[in-house]
Amino acid sequence: MNKLKRYCYGPFPSRRLGLSLGIDILPKSKLCTYNCVYCEIGQTQPINLVSPEHRIHAPPSQNLRKELTSYIKYISKLDSITFGYNGEPTLNENMLDFLNIATEIRDEKSWLNNKPRFTLFTNSSTLYSQEIRDRVKKFELILAKLDVANDDDFKRTNRPHKTAPNIETIIENLAKLKKEMSTEHKLAIQCLIFNSNKKEFISNNTPKNINDLAYALKKIKPDIVQVYSIARMPANYFVFSIDDKRKQEIVNIFRDVIKDNDVYVRYY
Repeated sequence: MNKLKRYCYGPFPSRRLGLSLGIDILPKSKLCTYNCVYCEIGQTQPINLVSPEHRIHAPPSQNLRKELTSYIKYISKLDSITFGYNGEPTLNENMLDFLNIATEIRDEKSWLNNKPRFTLFTNSSTLYSQEIRDRVKKFELILAKLDVANDDDFKRTNRPHKTAPNIETIIENLAKLKKEMSTEHKLAIQCLIFNSNKKEFISNNTPKNINDLAYALKKIKPDIVQVYSIARMPANYFVFSIDDKRKQEIVNIFRDVIKDNDVYVRYY
């Protein structure tokens, strides 16, 4: 990534998105409602571990239009323009200002095949807010995090801010979001499952959590479920990736419980 760039990074090949160009709408320091044990960006510093009620006012500068135009000028095919990198993007109350500018630039260009879709990464912690759901559902693909489906695993795995909603509230509002979304837009639930080599730390790769997740997914009824694991250096040394055999076992458990051919479940 060019160090002079403020907002854009990539494009890069993504396991789940194809060729993706990223847009980071948060400050340079990671700002998040979680401090996930596996985070591939690194630890959330205590000062930057914030409440889901926290908002920043950070509208796009003129550089966004310049950067995005310069990035896509020489790209004829792109699968996704992806919002999210340095924490939880819904904390920026100006998120839709970024989306509106990006939409103008995308739609002005003649693409070789289909236009890239707008994708949003979210950890799901702010979705209890109707205002946030109304913003989020403007994106064509929403990649919403759900690694756990009980509060014990939630506290261990995601290490949320003390004011974060409980996991049942998060699940309920993911289901609300799906019902409120346009049928032309898609909701994908991301489930990152990992192992632990520390005896006193229980990973989320347990029969209870996997079973709880399966029933949560059945309730949410997303379009897509993505099972994956750690692919880069995690925030904590003692967690590590599950193998493909285990990923497939989890996919099979999810499919058996969900029993809905309209929900596409696979691993990466």
